[in-house]
Amino acid sequence: MTPILEVRNLTKHYRLVQAVKGISFSIPTGICFGLLGPNGAGKSTTIEMIEGIKTPSSGEILYKGAPRGKDFAQQCGIQFQSTALPDFLLVREVLALFHSFYDKTLAIDELVSLCDLGEFLDQEANRLSGGQKQRLLLALALINDPEIVFLDEPTTGLDPQSRRRFWHLIDRIKKQGKTVILTTHYMDEAESLCDDLVIIDHGTIVDQGSPQSLLQKHLPHRQVSLHTDSEIETAAITGEVSFSPGVVTIDTLSVEKTLQELMTFNLDLSTLRVHNPTLEDLFIKLTGHALRD
Repeated sequence: MTPILEVRNLTKHYRLVQAVKGISFSIPTGICFGLLGPNGAGKSTTIEMIEGIKTPSSGEILYKGAPRGKDFAQQCGIQFQSTALPDFLLVREVLALFHSFYDKTLAIDELVSLCDLGEFLDQEANRLSGGQKQRLLLALALINDPEIVFLDEPTTGLDPQSRRRFWHLIDRIKKQGKTVILTTHYMDEAESLCDDLVIIDHGTIVDQGSPQSLLQKHLPHRQVSLHTDSEIETAAITGEVSFSPGVVTIDTLSVEKTLQELMTFNLDLSTLRVHNPTLEDLFIKLTGHALRD
């Protein structure tokens, strides 16, 4: 099946910087595809080249198996990191204005329902809260009923409740069969939303896959920790065991087996904790530094 979008050996050079260094990936229809990396990694430059906002230094970008045509802007939806809304217009007036820009559109009532805009339709758009503004900007990105939607760090600066509400909206969009391309530097966001992702650092792709497949590939172990002063015979434990004052930590491929082995020592397991590796752990392993460094 032809991917909805394919990037081949894409590069972007500025005078003193090579921001994107020959990256390639393809995106199937109907998934949420993530570009994950720290600020300055090249992910926003990559998405802006795909959108047609910036011109690649070299490489190919294919939409449905062919070079993007002049009508690509009519067929995609874009939510930028920062967008200025018209002064003094109500939310319903902003929707009507943008609705008039396109030949093919979604009904405004459908957008209001899809993006949960009903509670502030009669407020001035430039007086909305951060979360409300992002929901309006998402509606504007969907107003032309696009098959593919670009979201460039859409939840940056939002409080946790607003971020999770926005995640719910993205799930709604996916269920309509649309393809979502998301850039983010939030690991929990990528794990929650992305079916597939590329990890980008210093303009190159470090690895690609689903969040779970990448974690299983690079970090298959789980970490079990327990507060105890009792002695534990390490030979009876499957996995790597380490001790610190009052705490035993075990890196294991099987949490169930480790629990069975610990129970043979008649320990108090009420303080036991299991740490599952996260994309943050994965990023540190693959790049040698934290995501926000």
